[in-house]
Amino acid sequence: MTPDLPAELKAALARKAEGLSRNDAAQRADAISRTYRDGGGSDRIRTGGDALAYALARMPGTYAAIAASLNALTEVTPEFTPRSLLDVGAGPGTATWAASEAFASLDTFTLLDANTALRDLATELAQSHPRLAAMRYHAGHARKVVAEASEADLVIASYVINELGENERAALADAMWAKTSDTLLVVEPGTPAGYARIIDLRARLIARGAHVIAPCPHEAACPLTRPDWCHFTQRLQRSRAHKHLKGAELPYEDEKFSYVVLSRTAPVQRPARVLAQPHITKIAVTAKICAADGIKTESVPHRDKAAYKRAKKRDWGDAVFPQNGLGVE
Repeated sequence: MTPDLPAELKAALARKAEGLSRNDAAQRADAISRTYRDGGGSDRIRTGGDALAYALARMPGTYAAIAASLNALTEVTPEFTPRSLLDVGAGPGTATWAASEAFASLDTFTLLDANTALRDLATELAQSHPRLAAMRYHAGHARKVVAEASEADLVIASYVINELGENERAALADAMWAKTSDTLLVVEPGTPAGYARIIDLRARLIARGAHVIAPCPHEAACPLTRPDWCHFTQRLQRSRAHKHLKGAELPYEDEKFSYVVLSRTAPVQRPARVLAQPHITKIAVTAKICAADGIKTESVPHRDKAAYKRAKKRDWGDAVFPQNGLGVE
C-alpha cells in the first residue's frame, strides 16, 4: 500500500478545489494548523471552505501515516481480513480511505465525528468511491458516540486523542477497546507528547488483555529513555498546490507519527523494528533496533554480502524478521 492518496480521492479533492483561491486556502490551513499546535481541536473548522483547506493541507500527510501503520499491521498479521470498520474522530474520512485501500474485505464503514463541515466534506468525497458511498457517518463527540456504535473488526483513531484531557483519553481508550472485536489502531503525531499518549493507551489496554501487533516486538514497558521517543516517518511527494498550501519549498514532506496496533489475539510472531534510519557505509550497515529483549545496535558487515545487500534496503520503521534481518535472531 503506497503512502499516496488514492486516485479517486485526489480527483475528488481537485474537483472541490476548482476555482478556490490558493492564498485564501493557505491562510485558512495555516490558522487551523496553529490551532492544533496550540492544543485545540477541530472547532476552528467551521465552514466548507475551512474543511476543504484542512483536507488539502493535511489529508496527504495523515493518510501517509495511517497507510504506513496499516502496512505494519498487514505485514505482521497477513491473515487479517476485516469486514467492518469504525473510524473514530473521522474528520474528512482519511483513515476510512486508507483502510479501504488496505483491506478489500471491508464492506461496512462507520465514521464518527462532531464537526459538521468535515462530515459534509467526507460524505461528498466518498461518493467517488464505490465501496465508501454507502458509509454511515454519525454526529457527536467521539468519546460520547463511540459508546453507541456497533462493534467492528477494525477500529481506527487517528490524530484524535491529542484533543482530549487525560481522563477523557482513558475513557475513550476503554470505549474503543470495548467496540473492537479484533484489532485497534491508534495513530498520533510523532512528537514526545504524541508518543506519551500512545504509551499510556498501550499500557492501559494491555492491562485489559490487549496484545501488541506493531510496532513493538514485545508487551513489556517501552525500553526507550528520554530524550528519545518512539516515532516513525513517512515521506510523501508534494504537488505544486500542496507546496503552496503548506508554504513549503521542498518537493516532499516527511510525516512524523507514533502508533500502536492492538489485537484481541496474540500474533504468531512479533518482528523487531528499525527505530531510526540505518547508517550505511562501505564497511557496514548499522541500525538501531527494538527487539524482544530491548534496544540493540546491530551491524551487518560488507563481507557478508547477501546480508549486507538486504540490510541496505531497510528503512526506518521496517519490521525485521529473524530470517531476513540485520543480524537480529
